[in-house]
Amino acid sequence: MLEKGIKGRQEVMVEDSNTAKALGSGTLNVFATPAMTALMEKTAWMSVTPYLDEGAGTVGTLLNVKHMAPTPVGMKVICETELTEVDGRRLVFHVKAMDESGVIGEGEHERFIIQNEKFQAKADSKLEK
Repeated sequence: MLEKGIKGRQEVMVEDSNTAKALGSGTLNVFATPAMTALMEKTAWMSVTPYLDEGAGTVGTLLNVKHMAPTPVGMKVICETELTEVDGRRLVFHVKAMDESGVIGEGEHERFIIQNEKFQAKADSKLEK
């Protein structure tokens, strides 16, 4: 059952492939903001997946974060999430990313519970128009 307090944790190494330079969000070889936000989303959805009914999933609908410090290639980034609100199908998470020197990003992330097949069919129907 989905309840406040569910926590998630994921780690990633900063490599050339997830830098601002590689992802097009800047010109430097530091952990990219899009990589950080993707890690936050992944950590959040993975944390609640075991509690969902079969065939259900979640989709991100809101991400409000600050990227406060750079992380160079070769350092590890750790993301932690906590489910802070359950309002019907709406889930709200506190998200935080850290490297070995401290917090690099933090904020709030919202996801909605969906039925995977129905959601995918709705998206695919756009191709028929």
